[in-house]
Amino acid sequence: MVARVWWWNSYSVEGVKVLPSPGNVLSVDDDQQLVRALKPAVEALGYSVSVAATGKTALEILATEGCDIVVLDLGLPDMDGKDVIRRIREWSNIPIVVLSARDIEEEKVVALDLGADDYVNKPYAVGELLARLRAALRGREKRFSNRTHFRAGDLEINFADRKVHLQGGEVRLTPREYDLLYTLARHAGRVVTHRQIMTSIRGVSAQMDPQFVRVLVGQLRQKIELDAASPKIVLTEPGLGYRLIPED
Repeated sequence: MVARVWWWNSYSVEGVKVLPSPGNVLSVDDDQQLVRALKPAVEALGYSVSVAATGKTALEILATEGCDIVVLDLGLPDMDGKDVIRRIREWSNIPIVVLSARDIEEEKVVALDLGADDYVNKPYAVGELLARLRAALRGREKRFSNRTHFRAGDLEINFADRKVHLQGGEVRLTPREYDLLYTLARHAGRVVTHRQIMTSIRGVSAQMDPQFVRVLVGQLRQKIELDAASPKIVLTEPGLGYRLIPED
């Protein structure tokens, strides 16, 4: 079955904020119909686009030509997309946005845990995909390492002082609540899995404890959300993890 793409006729470039130098996108997908739809939409926003129909070709392009971000389908003809992620992460920190028709939570979690920055289901809206690309390009940890402040809406984090303010007033967090918020802020706009949160807070040897994560997120929401029952800052990605709203 050919994946559908909602595009162009219902999507307007006008008014979309784009990075000054968006860069080059490597589209790794053997669905030529999808690539033909995606390529002009991405190029219209200033990106250049390279195309690879196989995982082997994608790895060769990355090694010889490079790019700024990878849009990767998991269902490739020569290898599983998760193996491509694993291979890339052996030597590169480049942002990776997974694009796949596999609507299986476990697949998404594994891809994210292997190092993918985000996950978009087919069929998708081009506007959503482009927003995810911009978030991944902005939020990669390598670019984030020298930042001292984070601001999104009424939320402000001062990393140097480990202080959090909401609507101008200081919010007192426990060390673990702050570590959770810091982890989400480092990946603002992108999914952070339960495993990634556990590793960040308790270390790589920590056993998986989804209930611990859920309770900690609940505590954090009570302090930074205007209505913890209807969160607008820390969003739930069912079955995957959580996503902090993108930075202003």
